[in-house]
Amino acid sequence: MLLCRKFGLFLIILLITSCGFQLRVAKNLPIEMDRTYISTEDEYSIFYRQLKKGLHERGVEVVESPVDATAVFNILQEDTGQRVLSVSGRNVVREYEVFYRIFYSIQTKDKLIKSPQEEILTRDYTYDETLVLGKEREENLLREAIADDLVRIILMQLASL
Repeated sequence: MLLCRKFGLFLIILLITSCGFQLRVAKNLPIEMDRTYISTEDEYSIFYRQLKKGLHERGVEVVESPVDATAVFNILQEDTGQRVLSVSGRNVVREYEVFYRIFYSIQTKDKLIKSPQEEILTRDYTYDETLVLGKEREENLLREAIADDLVRIILMQLASL
């Protein structure tokens, strides 16, 4: 019985490795970003907090002053909100679209690592006027998830430089 389990485990491992499966590994960011300052108008925004956390997880030291930094991550513009996506025949909102838009650039003292670029992500959700509090919470959770996805996308782009 023990031999059968070991053989089964060996077979599963062999199948997984033979199909090219690899765990996702966090790639390193450019060396210039070892000490990064995040320039923003709103240090309490969801995106700022997620970006700071994401940079820390990648081993980047986020500094409090641009003088101490080897790179500056400029959040030039940050916009979030929701739009009506669809209405019913009685002209009642049925779906909303939550969006998060970031316009950013990254530079060192000598060069531009990432020229000004815009990233936009959206998610939609159904709306029910009888569940207003729950839908408001759902909207906030979607906004946080979108900001987290934006950070992941930007960090993956930077890792590929």
